[in-house]
Amino acid sequence: MPTLLLVRHGRSTANSAGILAGWTPGVDLDETGRTQAEALVGRLAGVPLAVALSSPLERCRQTLAPLLAARPELGEPTLDERLGECHYGEWTGRPLMELANEPLWRTVQDHASAAAFPGGESLRALSHRTVAAVREWDEKIAAEHGPDAVWIACTHGDVIKAIVADALGLHLDHFQRINVDPCTVTAIRYTPLRPFLLRMGDTGELSGLRPKTADRAGAAGSGDAVVGGSTGTD
Repeated sequence: MPTLLLVRHGRSTANSAGILAGWTPGVDLDETGRTQAEALVGRLAGVPLAVALSSPLERCRQTLAPLLAARPELGEPTLDERLGECHYGEWTGRPLMELANEPLWRTVQDHASAAAFPGGESLRALSHRTVAAVREWDEKIAAEHGPDAVWIACTHGDVIKAIVADALGLHLDHFQRINVDPCTVTAIRYTPLRPFLLRMGDTGELSGLRPKTADRAGAAGSGDAVVGGSTGTD
């Protein structure tokens, strides 16, 4: 099956200000975020990409822009609202230090499956829509581009955490144990039996994610794990 590269957007002006941006329009990458986005081009050098998807929000589209400029064959990213940020409702636009004093904060931290943001959505709904989106896209890309395809989706921290929790079989209540920094890359390969988490929050170069026929004939193709561990990169 294809390999999904989940990229969290580069650092934004809201990140550096300690604000929960949510779906607030006009939140751009800050200077550090723009540098991170430029560096993504070199980090992915040598990794073939079949399709590029993005959250509709500006900070995600800005993160992909240098990469897509270097790979014009990919065209514009396909925007999927299901990969958009959590709808934080009344929490949107507020400082995180202030939100930490809200009674709901402890529920978000310790019992995420029960957390629903006032005037927004629940973390259960976030998990459902985002996991459904990547699994549907993965099947579509496999059918159109073959099992060795690599595809990229730029999205948000809580989105990636929810997708990783699903891939690892973790209950949503454990998703706060996962950390996703700006412009990190998380790689997941779905198979008929189970997903494989290939990278988690990677900040380095990613040429090792090129398709490897030998690995696919073993674990990655069948869904069986390699006994004793993977053979690693070539």
